Amino acid sequence: MRRTFRKLVVFVIASLAFGVLHAAGDAWPNKPITFVVPFPPGGITDNTSRLLAKLLSAQLGQSVVVDNRPGAGGSIGVESGSRQPPDGYTIIYGTQGTHGANLALYKNVRYDPVADFVPVHAMSETPLMLVINPSRPFKTVPELIAYAKANPGKLNYGSAGPGTGTHLTAELFQTAAGIKMTHVPYRGSAPALSDLMAGSIDLMFDYPAVVLPQVQANKLKALAVTSKTRLASSPDVPTVGELGVPEAESTAWGAVFVPAKTPPDIVKRLGDEIAKAIVNPEMLQATEKFGSVPLVGLRDAKMGAFVKSEMTRWRAVVQQSGAKLD
Repeated sequence: MRRTFRKLVVFVIASLAFGVLHAAGDAWPNKPITFVVPFPPGGITDNTSRLLAKLLSAQLGQSVVVDNRPGAGGSIGVESGSRQPPDGYTIIYGTQGTHGANLALYKNVRYDPVADFVPVHAMSETPLMLVINPSRPFKTVPELIAYAKANPGKLNYGSAGPGTGTHLTAELFQTAAGIKMTHVPYRGSAPALSDLMAGSIDLMFDYPAVVLPQVQANKLKALAVTSKTRLASSPDVPTVGELGVPEAESTAWGAVFVPAKTPPDIVKRLGDEIAKAIVNPEMLQATEKFGSVPLVGLRDAKMGAFVKSEMTRWRAVVQQSGAKLD
């Protein structure tokens, strides 16, 4: 009897120990997490993503490793991320391009921005600045619009690549202003800005943190910002709304997604951790430097609704502009 009882006790203890170990083994995260960033290394997107990865690594106690997979306006990396197991070990950086415009912009997008992802939490949004080569005959937005209307298609605008915020913002501007310009895509902002300063192209929309050094050095001239209010870093630069083109107000945004069917408890935990990270003093200092604003509270279903509204908005912009890419 005693022997049987002892065996029972040993069995119960062993079962409980196994259960605790099994639960601990299944606890998320218990191995490194891959953060798919669908744009090249360097630049605001990559720098912000790497800072978020660093903060999440510290908060979660596991490495969060950035995996840059650029191409097709972010579509290649995002598609790759969506095909990974929905276990919380792959998170994906999405933008107004990858989850807003690319479905209308590209012919062969092989993912659904809604059905293939679970929205976790937004990161930040950033207005863009319209800059021109100082040698151009127009010096203000009204003069630029008048010139473009008198010379359809003659003005060339650069971008950091098809489907990027720098491209989409210019498409939105020309649609709002009723003008037609020619898109010259580059692989990143740096070569585009070099050509703009050299006079090979006429204008560009880019992040204030990227173009302000050239503006301050008088190598570029800033005409407007796409935010609703003027930037503290550039109080003399008017908004597009002030200049009579409020429909061109726009911000480039970034957010974190996971593959569809990722367990809700993991999505919630990850969302909670991102919510902490985006208001971390180190992140706030970086976003301020980039001219960005953290998107506090934009998560889960609210973020899902936001993505759907962005898809509608940018589809209309693409259709009106006639922009189409292979």
